[in-house]
Amino acid sequence: MKTTEAITKRILTLCKERNITPNKLGTISGVEPSTITSIFYGKSKNPGIVTIKQLCDGFEISLTEFFNDKIFDNNDLDD
Repeated sequence: MKTTEAITKRILTLCKERNITPNKLGTISGVEPSTITSIFYGKSKNPGIVTIKQLCDGFEISLTEFFNDKIFDNNDLDD
């Protein structure tokens, strides 16, 4: 699995856990919906840490909490 795919899955999992849509996440985090869409559809090959931090702020979690998930423990993640 590519790292960007793991990031997308983590975002979707957090949205589901909080019962919010990706659009709502964009609104509360200040990230443009088009940016979130680009991440989801692989157009953004390298989502920046600043964008991920903004999304984390929307989720009210830290970057550590975001990346502290078994999906990122896989040594088979591709760049």
